Amino acid sequence: METKNKVAVIVTAAGSSTRMGGDKKEFLPTAHTKGTVLSAATEPFFSACPVEALVITLAPGSGTEGIEKTKKALFASPILQDIFAQDSSPKLFFTEGGATRQESVFKGLLLLQEKYPVDVVLIHDGARPFITANVISKVYKKVLEQGAAACGVPPVDTQKEVDKEGKILRHLNRSSLTSIQTPQGFLFKPLLEAHIQASTDGIIYTDDTAIWNTYVGSVFVTEGCSENKKITYPEDIYLLKGKTMNIRTGLGYDLHRLTEDRNLMLGGVHIPYHKGELGHSDGDVLLHAITDALLGAAAISDIGEMFPPSDARWKDCDSKQFLLAAWEKVKNAGWQLGNIDCVIAIEAPKILPFRNAIRESIANILGVSIEQIFVKAKTAEKLGAIGSGDAVEVWATCLLQR
Repeated sequence: METKNKVAVIVTAAGSSTRMGGDKKEFLPTAHTKGTVLSAATEPFFSACPVEALVITLAPGSGTEGIEKTKKALFASPILQDIFAQDSSPKLFFTEGGATRQESVFKGLLLLQEKYPVDVVLIHDGARPFITANVISKVYKKVLEQGAAACGVPPVDTQKEVDKEGKILRHLNRSSLTSIQTPQGFLFKPLLEAHIQASTDGIIYTDDTAIWNTYVGSVFVTEGCSENKKITYPEDIYLLKGKTMNIRTGLGYDLHRLTEDRNLMLGGVHIPYHKGELGHSDGDVLLHAITDALLGAAAISDIGEMFPPSDARWKDCDSKQFLLAAWEKVKNAGWQLGNIDCVIAIEAPKILPFRNAIRESIANILGVSIEQIFVKAKTAEKLGAIGSGDAVEVWATCLLQR
């Protein structure tokens, strides 16, 4: 008859988050779970193995207020709410950690020894919200086979050992190296005994595999996941907003007949010429194409729908108003501009002498840098309506990012 193993999880959340600028990273919201970093880091354990106890380590001095804030962050997950609302719910413990990760884990182990001794303990960083049940399950199964395991991924970059001055001491073989992640799993009693010895040897261990290796024996590595990243710096916050940058591209196109007695307007700049665009507004074909590109990239509308030529309000209107109104909608939807690139097809006049003025005009309308805007002009080699000087045509592409 198979013996059931009692399993506990220790989630370390005792850090001060100083590298995040003071924001408690475990309490930050996540887009991929609609919960918090802490709830996302904890929830998968309950579907990966038979967890009977959960210990969360808190920053020293957290007190009752710290426990309540941590509970709020933990139960941002409806799944965890349901799990801990049941009559047979796992045990939930909180304990203040120490000045180092080693001290925090040790306190968590001592609490379990006193309150709820188990057979297996899994230790996980509370700032790793992208952990999956599959990775956890592999660690847990390897612990049952070998006694100690940790997930890891092969390093991507070539690894070197350097001294304090940055001089390379050894060229390491990347094929035999692993970047260790969490969770790390162990048989409970041997790990506790190892921590007791490590607490008096004067060495600061950066993780529990080092303590186990020193006082117990071998640790085995299971397959980790490159997405199992630890939230550490402010620039990591974009990961919480969707794991990857949200990027959109847009394409705008417009064509206008050229006629006498009209101003030739391109990008808000008057180009001296004896012909100009025929249109309901001022006919600025370049601003029209850019407006459509931005609206399309944000999936909001198009210029014909927002500013229909049948509406008398737009008669001879400055096309800058179209672009400004569209850009406000795009920005309000949460988008920022990466860049805009345009091609103007016109036989005459030459556009190159006016290019920087056009770029600067568009950048000023949008409130962005001129380096984000570029325009190019092409002729049609005397072919078609463009080549005969009867029309001007523009294609515009843009890149938006959240």
